[in-house]
Amino acid sequence: MIDVHSHILNNVDDGSDSIESTIENLKKAEKAGFSDIILTPHYIEEYYENKKDIIKSKISELKQTVYDQEIIVQLHQGNEILLTENTPKLLVDSQISTLANSRYILFELPFSNRMLDLEQIIYTIKANGYIPILAHPERYTYIQENPESLIDIIKCGVLIQSNYGSFIEQYGKTAKNTVEILLENRLINFLGSDTHKQGHIYDNINTILKKMKEIVHSEKYIYQITTSNPQKILNDVDININCPKQLKTRKKLFFFN
Repeated sequence: MIDVHSHILNNVDDGSDSIESTIENLKKAEKAGFSDIILTPHYIEEYYENKKDIIKSKISELKQTVYDQEIIVQLHQGNEILLTENTPKLLVDSQISTLANSRYILFELPFSNRMLDLEQIIYTIKANGYIPILAHPERYTYIQENPESLIDIIKCGVLIQSNYGSFIEQYGKTAKNTVEILLENRLINFLGSDTHKQGHIYDNINTILKKMKEIVHSEKYIYQITTSNPQKILNDVDININCPKQLKTRKKLFFFN
């Protein structure tokens, strides 16, 4: 498996606050069966401005410690970018990191209010040659209230990354219900741990995978979103976007034009 979303690079954001915590989490990830982790510290303008060169230096230092500890998990550079109108320019100017030096970028949105200019910003990002991935949509209030609204975002050419922890109510029951709808409809392209200080997601990975299999009944699809699609990020190859005309839930069907 490959983890495409993590905050275990130490002392750069609200994630790991020590090298000891980082090493502990990496050992847990290795034990859980992860071969690669993309380190995605927050990039939030005027708050966590983890620019590309700074993160590159930090990861280089960490790789030496990982080597000394005989941990075989491969580490890759990235950011989780809070999307703003400045994001396209920051990307073009190489101020922020793509995922593993690919065309793929990981971005998040405000949790409570949908951005009015979201589609235009995404269009500009794609016009510059990048492939946007939306982080944990099941956590956004407006997606929870109206899961079908995610279809409009996907239609813009956006891929979807959900969190492993959502399946075990790490973010509450509503997020759990929402991520189950996304999984059931195969809207998820990648899964990530979104691990911060504690690596309990790695400790519970088998329980989470079992819950996923009970929902989607397809080991092939689960392998795709945990391993083969993330590998395509590392290889910088294209991924097909699934955009169904109807969204099926356990209670009803949502229809789209």
